[in-house]
Formats: sequence, C-alpha cells, structure tokens
Amino acid sequence: MSTPNDQRLSFREKFAYGLGDTASNFYFQAFNQFLAYYYIDVLGIKDSAAGTLMAFIPSVVALLNPVIGMIADRTDTRWGKFRPWILWGALPYGILGYVMFANPGFGVHGTLVYAYITYTLTLIAYAAINTPYGALMGVMSPSSDDRTSLSSYRFACAFTGTLLIGWLVPWMKDFLIPAGGSPADGFRNTMAIFAVISVAMFLYTFANTRERVKSPPSQGSSIGPDLRDLLANKPWLVLFFVAFLNLTNVGLRSGAGIFYFKYCVGRETSLGTFNLVGFICFILGALSTKLFTRYFSRRSLMIGLTIVNALGIGLCYFVDPHNLPLLYALNILGSFAAGPTPAIVWSLYADTADYGEWKFGRRATGLVFSATVLAQKVGLAIGGAMIGWLCSYSGYVANAEQTPRALHSINLLFSLLPGSFALLAGLAIVFYRLDEPTVKLMERELAARKAAVAPPVSN
Repeated sequence: MSTPNDQRLSFREKFAYGLGDTASNFYFQAFNQFLAYYYIDVLGIKDSAAGTLMAFIPSVVALLNPVIGMIADRTDTRWGKFRPWILWGALPYGILGYVMFANPGFGVHGTLVYAYITYTLTLIAYAAINTPYGALMGVMSPSSDDRTSLSSYRFACAFTGTLLIGWLVPWMKDFLIPAGGSPADGFRNTMAIFAVISVAMFLYTFANTRERVKSPPSQGSSIGPDLRDLLANKPWLVLFFVAFLNLTNVGLRSGAGIFYFKYCVGRETSLGTFNLVGFICFILGALSTKLFTRYFSRRSLMIGLTIVNALGIGLCYFVDPHNLPLLYALNILGSFAAGPTPAIVWSLYADTADYGEWKFGRRATGLVFSATVLAQKVGLAIGGAMIGWLCSYSGYVANAEQTPRALHSINLLFSLLPGSFALLAGLAIVFYRLDEPTVKLMERELAARKAAVAPPVSN
C-alpha cells in the first residue's frame, strides 16, 4: 500500500485541476459582479424583483448540491467518481451560460420569466459540474500537504478567472456592442467568448487529473449513515457556517462594485482597473500560501487573514469615494490578506472528509464538499439579493442621479455590510478545533488501515 508521500502530484496535474476553477469563475464571477447590474440597469428588471430572483433561485438550486454529491459518491466508472461529471457537464454548462445572457427581448414580464428559467438551468448545470469538481480535490491525493498545494494552484487559477472577468468585462461589454446594438448585445457577445474558453478548460481538467483515494471497501451505499456522520462531524459544521458568512460577504462586495463606481465614484470605467489591482494582489496572496503555512497553522492564518480582509473592506465606508488612492490602498490590503484563505479553507474541507472516515469508518467526500457548497450558494444568494432589496428600500432609480439615501445604501453594500460578514467568518473559525498534529495522525492511521485490508501483491 502506498503512503501519502508516494503519490505526490505533478505540476501538470495541479495546473490542470486549477484550470477547472478558472472555467468555473468565468461564470461564478460574472454572476457575482455583474448579474444584479445586468438585470436591473441593462434589462430593466425592477430592483426588488431582481433581488427576489437572486435570492430564491440560488437558494433552491443549492439544495441539489448535497444530492449531486451523494450521487457522485456512488458513481463508479473507469474514470472514477468525480471526473466523469466534468466530462459530461462541460458542454451543457457552456451553452446555458451563454443562453442566460442571450436576451431575446420578450418584453418586461417575458424578460423576468426568461431570467428565472435560464438562471435556474444555468445554476443546475453549474452545480452538476462544480460540485464534483470541488470533491475531486479530496481524492487526488491522501496527503494534506499535497492538498494544500493543490488548493493553492486551484485558487491562483480561480482568481485568474476572477481577474479576467473583473478587468475585461467592464471594457468588453461596451467594445462588443455591434453597430446599432444595445448593452445587452455587448454582454451576450462577451459571455459567448468566456463560454467557449470555459468548456475547453474543463475538458483539459478531465483529461489531465486522476483519482487516487478510494472509499473503504466495506463501506455500504446507504445514504442515512452518510448524513448522520456529516452532522456529527464538528469540524465540518464550523466550516459550513464559515462558508455561508464568507460567500455572503463576496456576494455583497462583488455585486455592489459596479453600482459604487457608477454612482458614488462617478466613473464606472474605473472599476476594471480597481478590480485588476485587487485581483493581482489576491493572486499574489494566494501564491504566498505556502510561505504563510510554513510559519503559522492554517487555523491561525484563517482567523487572522480573514479579520484583516474584513478591515480592508469595512474601512472603505469611511473613505470619500473620490479618494481613489486610499480606496486602492484598502483594496490592496484586503485582497492580499484574502488571497491565501480559499486555498487554506478548501484544504480544511478535505481534512474534514478524512476526519469523517477516521472517526466513523465511512468516507463521503462528495457529500462533505457538496453540502459546503450549499452553504456557499445560499450565502451568495443572500448577498446578491441584499443589493436589489436595499436599493429598492432606499429609493434607487436605475440610470439616474441617486438621492443621498440611495448613495449611502450603495456605500453600505460595498463596505460595512460585506466587511461585517467577513469579520463574523473570521471569528467563527475560532471554534474549528482540528489541529495540525491531529491531521497528521489521521493520515498515518488511515494509511495503516488501508494497508491492512489491501490484497497481497504476488511476486
């Protein structure tokens, strides 16, 4: 039986896995940063209706994530449990994301119905490919060190996708408007390009990754014990709430950015450069993960870095929107501090899957990751919905000069509200008790268990 150190991942495999999250973020970040704006300012959907749409659909579809995770745990093909979902889901994912921005022009009520249908189908396709993709990290290597490194590649690539969306879409959506066309045409043509690239990236991920960690051979297929073990997995429960709080922060901050720069700063085009600088710092932070983890435990890093990120976001509330140098400085601080956190927290999710197997004798990697994604999707939905709801409450009027009350609400959406959720996430991690010595102990004992039941090798 091989030990964790015998199965180190190559650069090519880590990079291939990472590209899968670049592909995911082409849609994920487009939705986070521009969907509320697209629905309200471009398509003309009422802000309160857009808020309800962006809360209801992701929250309902999120319930599918654990179902997909449990089905993926029970998938058995020559390619493994999780990789086939990437192969089968790539093309539908690409097509539906494009259709979502196609805007056939059905009128006020027809446009809202079309938005409900296409947003639902796209999020289902996203869940069907991204949930197994996330779980794949937990079975590519049994080593927590390797998984932390893999997670670093994943999120460096993920936020390259974030960088490209945040930097290029504000420019491309205008540049790609055809003669006599509308802003909606610019969005449609922009998403067509990202759809094609994302499908190609997912196929590359499928072709260049492998699954190595297997479930215990004596494990049955009953769903009930998996759910029972998950709810008894205390480290995972803490991370479940952390995921909800973090993604509520992301949904608020990302979606409010274009409103903040359009109405508070008064220079919508400046958002692209602001995002570019922030995302570069985020990637630099992600690439520094290994350096940070050399000197600090992952738990301590998550607490400290998340609180610094919260301060970088929340303090923007007290800055004059026209003081761009200070806004940039806070953006750089918060973004760099946030950079290592996704890689760290996703490696912690993989540790909780190991913990479940170590503690209860059953492994449900897909369920662990997919139930976490459920918390993320609900948090993201709440964050995005709060934009529409608070805009409606404050008297926001699309494409018009805003009242002081509406401007104050936009400032809150961009600063204090997301900063508060980030701060709560950092404080919640205090309750995560799975430390590094225990993780190493689990690795050794799980490897010993598997060696004890492995069939003898004939000479």
